[in-house]
Amino acid sequence: MKNRDIVIIGGGITGLATAYYLVKSGIKNISILEKSYLGSGSTGRCGSGIRQQFTTKEHIVLMKESVKLWKEWNNDLPIPIHFEQGGYLWLLSNKKELAQHKEYVKYQNTFGIESVIISTKETKEIIPDLNTDDIVGASWCHTDGSAYPFDVINALQMFLKERKVEINTFEEVNEIHAKNDKIQEVVTTKDKYTTNTVINGAGYGAKYIGQLAGLNLPLQPYRHQIAASEPLRNFLGPMVVKDELYFLQTHRGRIIGGTDLKEPSLSNLNSTLNFLEEYSKQITSVLPILSSVNIMKQWAGYYIITPDRHPILGPTKINGFILGCGYSGHGFMLGPVVGKLLASLIVHKNMYIREANNLTLERFKTGKLIQERAVIG
Repeated sequence: MKNRDIVIIGGGITGLATAYYLVKSGIKNISILEKSYLGSGSTGRCGSGIRQQFTTKEHIVLMKESVKLWKEWNNDLPIPIHFEQGGYLWLLSNKKELAQHKEYVKYQNTFGIESVIISTKETKEIIPDLNTDDIVGASWCHTDGSAYPFDVINALQMFLKERKVEINTFEEVNEIHAKNDKIQEVVTTKDKYTTNTVINGAGYGAKYIGQLAGLNLPLQPYRHQIAASEPLRNFLGPMVVKDELYFLQTHRGRIIGGTDLKEPSLSNLNSTLNFLEEYSKQITSVLPILSSVNIMKQWAGYYIITPDRHPILGPTKINGFILGCGYSGHGFMLGPVVGKLLASLIVHKNMYIREANNLTLERFKTGKLIQERAVIG
């Protein structure tokens, strides 16, 4: 039996980032519980992109802050995380898309996001080898970028271990006990933890953890697959997006990316040849010089989707049971700001960004959903 101020369920970016900001606030009596290895869920399987080109105030404001925090992490964490602002180049195929993204950019600009609509000629200046035969323009934000997921996980782990935060891997939560709608205890495969505060940052396991606490969270898992190429000379700066396709080049030289096969909600993470064929077709259409490049690795991860494609953040009707889940493919990029928001909620009793309060579980009860339209892959 252990007594903890805070128990964090999930060893991905949500759990580690929240612990990071709690430690920064002076709270160290924390246990992080991860049923597998750190980053084994969506964090370690993501496409590594970090963008501010969204269509709702909530996503835009949170991501503007998150980019600021990513910059701080790049300087403050004990090992490099390879956060780079190489930009996002969102290719547009027709006049309807162009008009739509002009409105998106105009809205993003009102919050200080430096996105612009650029011409086909300007897209070629950014990526000379781009096939622009069916491109009428692009949405471009040079302050968007990427980071390397496992370097981020390792850097946060090192920071927390240096400050004696308990991180328990391969320890699965079996029970959550509450009395009078107040959290009291977490029971795992290895121990029991008495606590008044539990953070559900369990990624694809968040729905199950919610059920243990008596909540039915509106989350559905969708398999999304990714492929990585052999290492190449560094030639590609931005993340490139076209319809459901996205890809970038990592600091190690590999081209990684994916596309959406419009699959139903699935409970397996098997990779498929169908994905590889469709992804190869799409990426070589956009960047033909990749047609002779070898694919070295393929994997799958989950988008944990909510009905409005926004995360669920903050308090619940169970006092001390806090949510950070349902990112709909945006969890990695939102990681720093979500961690700071949840730490702020615990320490100061409020989430320090006003717009985050629109993203609580309560919105599904009241019907105040906020539909995000710029979801990739």
